Amino acid sequence: MTFQCYQDAFAAYIRHPQDNPLPLGVKPERMAVYRELFFNNVTGFLSANFPVLHQIMGEASWQQLAQDFFATHRCQTPYFSDISEEFLHYLQNERQCTADLPFMVELAHYEWVEMALAIAQGTLRLCPVDNLVDSSLALSNFACVLAYQFPVHRLSPQYIPLTVPAQPTFLVVYRDVNEDVQFLDITLLTYQLLQLIQETPRQRVQDYLTQLLVLFPAVDEAALRRHGEAILRNFALRGVVVCAN
Repeated sequence: MTFQCYQDAFAAYIRHPQDNPLPLGVKPERMAVYRELFFNNVTGFLSANFPVLHQIMGEASWQQLAQDFFATHRCQTPYFSDISEEFLHYLQNERQCTADLPFMVELAHYEWVEMALAIAQGTLRLCPVDNLVDSSLALSNFACVLAYQFPVHRLSPQYIPLTVPAQPTFLVVYRDVNEDVQFLDITLLTYQLLQLIQETPRQRVQDYLTQLLVLFPAVDEAALRRHGEAILRNFALRGVVVCAN
């Protein structure tokens, strides 16, 4: 057996010992130590980065999910910090289990966003609000505008909705100047405003509000412009929107 073949057999057994033979020349108890070390490392990262999903599922179901990911998913990166994104990719594209909670993928995505923002490199620079109306705006690199079917920010072991609510959930998740990750529950109108800034940056406040009026023609123009400016000032103070370079 070539080294590569032996290595493949070694890894296959570690991933799923029930479906793969023990590599030649290695005692079962030694392989059990290897497997425990690898599996515990992976599940440790998953539990740390998806704590709410872990709590809601319970230990037994969580261990089964982690084992399926560990056994079947082929990670494209060797870095432990990327395990969370690999796990999300697995849930979105590979996982097929009708018994899964209906909000599993959305909740995992929300928790991944929080983690990604927390470890993102760089420093937030706030936009001066005194001349905000004359500034070109952009969405902060440390902010994400999100839309979900389920209220992911409210899910807990005490609140587990099994049917899609009548109203979707709109959130902005961001890292503030203290490098703490925060979230805001926002309206559809505010969501669309932030989407405009994200998709077409480097425009002025009134330009965005004019575009928003096209999307919401029934809204009073004076009220929208007044409240829209106030909302953007608040977002500028929080670091959600910044001055475009």
